[in-house]
Amino acid sequence: MSSDTNPPLHLLLVDDEEAFRDVVAERLADHGYRVEQAGTGEQAVARLSEFAFDILLTDLRLPGVDGRQVLEEAFARYPDIIAVVITGFGTVREAVDVTRLGAEGFITKPFQFEELLHALSTAVEKRRLRSENAYLREQLRGRFHLGGIIGQAVPVVRMLELIQTVAGTSSTVLITGETGTGKELAARAIHDASPRRQQRFMAINCSAIPETLLEAELFGHVRGAFTGAVANRQGRLEQANRGTLFLDEVGTMSLPLQVKLLRTIQSREFERVGESQTVKVDVRIIAATNSDLKQMVVDGTFREDLYYRLNVIPVHVPALRDRRSDVPLLAQHFLDRLSQESPARGRVTIAQDAQQALMAYHWPGNVRQLENVMERAFALSPGRAQLELADLSDEILATPSQAAAEPEALPTAGVDFDALVAQFEYGLIRRAVEQGGGNKRVAADLLKIKRTTLIEKLKRLERS
Repeated sequence: MSSDTNPPLHLLLVDDEEAFRDVVAERLADHGYRVEQAGTGEQAVARLSEFAFDILLTDLRLPGVDGRQVLEEAFARYPDIIAVVITGFGTVREAVDVTRLGAEGFITKPFQFEELLHALSTAVEKRRLRSENAYLREQLRGRFHLGGIIGQAVPVVRMLELIQTVAGTSSTVLITGETGTGKELAARAIHDASPRRQQRFMAINCSAIPETLLEAELFGHVRGAFTGAVANRQGRLEQANRGTLFLDEVGTMSLPLQVKLLRTIQSREFERVGESQTVKVDVRIIAATNSDLKQMVVDGTFREDLYYRLNVIPVHVPALRDRRSDVPLLAQHFLDRLSQESPARGRVTIAQDAQQALMAYHWPGNVRQLENVMERAFALSPGRAQLELADLSDEILATPSQAAAEPEALPTAGVDFDALVAQFEYGLIRRAVEQGGGNKRVAADLLKIKRTTLIEKLKRLERS
């Protein structure tokens, strides 16, 4: 039932007959399930509030809170939970009802234990196939599309290759990049390409939650732990068990909270706020920041040991200005999405001069800013099938294109031709080396010259 690649499934067994529960729980445990019991619907709801079970196996007829209410509560908390219903009064109508609620299977008492095992394994397999099919549909969307990341520029392709490589591991990843570049998309891409893709991806923005609440949000709390804690609550770490937890803007976390996070990463266990009981989790941590964590370590605002724990595998998301060739591709993607929301208008494209203006702009807000610009242009050009240059915002139109920046005529005193050509050549080579991440072979491929030629040109230009 369980292995290193398939961890044991946690099952909540709900039935008001204690002898029946004990027998079923013991036999399920023999087959590798981790079983917890609840004798009433109220107990089941309480257990569900404390732990994210993989499977709910519940009787339909329960005193007080009945099985339907338990199902509703389970699906409200965990939409992907697998539910199988058992009852001593099975009817076709009840089977239809629980299926509509989301149950995967229905079994009537009395039954052979093999029937229950078959129902559980069938339900697990159905859920697995649905998850895999959804994942494959995502993968087939396009050649340069992984987890929502679109691009074919060299820095993006290299990043996607790195994501595919590290996705198969459980190593901690630190994603860096400017605001608006798509760091959360990169984190989701890692999760979606990993063996954990069928489990939860939980994201928490550390800068968006007040410091007094961030600890409880991350680690959970028990009733009465602080003012307003009226019930036990799972934190994001527990909710992401066997999945991935994404910590966005981790550099804003306070030093005391950094200590607790470091301990959790090291030991894979923690305590909820207000409780001394240890909770163990199997979670992959992906952190992201637009801050210079190395400098923060020097300044004493970020722990050095936590930095090295997070920065096991660094992934950098390039700024949009460093992947200008992707601007038309991304702009058209945003327009296509807007067009789908307004089907009466049809597909909208971008005029060539408008594309040139978009590529010349420096995009301080990166991909997020481009998305907003295209939404504005789409809204202000109703009824037209093509966006023109005049549809773009003034700040973009104010940026001179490469052609416009060239002088219209030579000065009367003439120019130093060799110096100008050398200056242009050196600038072109420097940009290619930067775009290739310092790799001269990649830079040479971008310039369509031999690597040895590139090296010789660099030596000659640097001597001049």
